[in-house]
Amino acid sequence: MKKVSEFVGKFMAVIVLVVAALALFVPGTCLWVETSWINYLLMVVMFGMGLTLKFGDFAIVFKRPKDILIGCVAQFTIMPLLAFGLGKAFGLDPALLAGVILVGTCPGGTASNVMTYLSKGDVALSVGMTSVNTLLAPFLTPAITYLLLKTTVTVDVMSMFLSIIKVVIVPIALGFIINKLWGKFTEKVADVLPLISVAAITLIVAAVVSHNAERILETGAIVFVIVILHNVLGYVVGYLLGRVLKMTMPRKKALAIEIGMQNSGLATSLAGTAFPDLAMATVPGAIFSVWHNISGALLANVFRRMGEE
Repeated sequence: MKKVSEFVGKFMAVIVLVVAALALFVPGTCLWVETSWINYLLMVVMFGMGLTLKFGDFAIVFKRPKDILIGCVAQFTIMPLLAFGLGKAFGLDPALLAGVILVGTCPGGTASNVMTYLSKGDVALSVGMTSVNTLLAPFLTPAITYLLLKTTVTVDVMSMFLSIIKVVIVPIALGFIINKLWGKFTEKVADVLPLISVAAITLIVAAVVSHNAERILETGAIVFVIVILHNVLGYVVGYLLGRVLKMTMPRKKALAIEIGMQNSGLATSLAGTAFPDLAMATVPGAIFSVWHNISGALLANVFRRMGEE
């Protein structure tokens, strides 16, 4: 099982891409995955994240508060502003604009920690930023989304807040508590967590893409272009910020990956909660889920060759 889990984790980008292509061009093969499952699948991923967390992961907040603060401010300013700017520049309709901005206002995902590890970056900083930003998400994600979209669409801030608490914070807290009380048990199941997480993420992508296949194809290349630009510009701006602040190479890698890779599964989930009448709002998150795993793996290969100096 450990070898299977390692294989799946290693080829996650390829697996997600294949399933996404199948769901897009032959949607009937994936329609059995209901969109109502998305929240529960995301809760499984977040619970798995909680099982890997220890008190020591939060120690960096007190040891290196400046780095965490930089990561937090960068996360909730760079990606939301890039999303807003790209959406306006390309003249997106309200539904797609809402979806792109939701991706931008969400915290970084757990995949960023994996990619930082593969790139020989500062994993402790990556985990610290992901953890803190995720805990801040119930407050900052709805607030920033409202500020950027209040003149365009109606934003249900309270529903977003409650959804993040239910889908993200509660599962992570439960996983964290179980890890604290039954650490030996969680160590035994840790090897299969990548397999479970990849399966859940893949099913989320299958559900969203297959049920919105026609809409995605109707939008043409524009959404794909915006999602790719959003992600890549996040990497670039994050890395340049690290250079301006004269961070070490491992920290620059962690910052770039953390900013560029979003919890797009959460964005997809929130789109259905905050914008129930805007079906297309789920599309950017679904496309981002596929793309950032591919780009993250490619970037990790480039960063790994750059060394640690």
